[in-house]
Amino acid sequence: MKLKLCGTGVGRLGTLVGLGRSGAAALALPGCLLYTRTGSAPHLTYDSLQEVRGVPAVAQLTLSALAELHDVLEEYKEGAAKFIGMPEAVLYCSLHDPATPCPSGYNTNKTVSLWGNSGRMEITASKFMDIQRAIQPDWFQCISDGDTISGEAGRKRAKKSVDRSLSFLDACLQLLEKSPELHGSVMFGAIEGGDVLEERLRSARETAKRPVGGFLLDGFQGSAMAKETKLKLIASVTAELPEDKPR
Repeated sequence: MKLKLCGTGVGRLGTLVGLGRSGAAALALPGCLLYTRTGSAPHLTYDSLQEVRGVPAVAQLTLSALAELHDVLEEYKEGAAKFIGMPEAVLYCSLHDPATPCPSGYNTNKTVSLWGNSGRMEITASKFMDIQRAIQPDWFQCISDGDTISGEAGRKRAKKSVDRSLSFLDACLQLLEKSPELHGSVMFGAIEGGDVLEERLRSARETAKRPVGGFLLDGFQGSAMAKETKLKLIASVTAELPEDKPR
């Protein structure tokens, strides 16, 4: 995966090239991903999807859905892309489903809670990497503590979210080096810290020191955070991140 920039302004214009195990796919930036539920675009069969023009080159899977299929995928051994009938697809695995509310108050220093059809699942860094080895995505978001709703989480909780996320990231990076199944997969580090500028900057600076392939700016989804605060934090955080990596 390589980022090619062709212009900058309010946002960055460019192309994310070298995607997929073959390295032949590309994604224009700014861009979007194909939203899926357990690997399927909602209300569309695979054949119907092929008739749609302009489908994004990258499909989004969610760990909260695939964690329940971990044992099946682990036994299958050939990864989620072939399992869901999209062997040529470029897959990105996010931690949570962006279209589903995530209950607050269940993360710990050792685990992050995911919510699937069977209820709550506690995921450690080791368990997280076991699941990723079974999924074999092209790139994936590292496990992190993003439970910092604006207005409800204070400075102490924001600091804890950054400390936990960096600890999870270090553990996952060590396990990634020992995972031949994920050779060629890229891990993105999550930038946490709620609406506390100092913690956001610390998260960005420390994550940028790690050998991650890109960055995910977490906690800006929804309307809980004021627009002005959101724009200020995003501008401050992106200024700390390297230009040659996607975010």
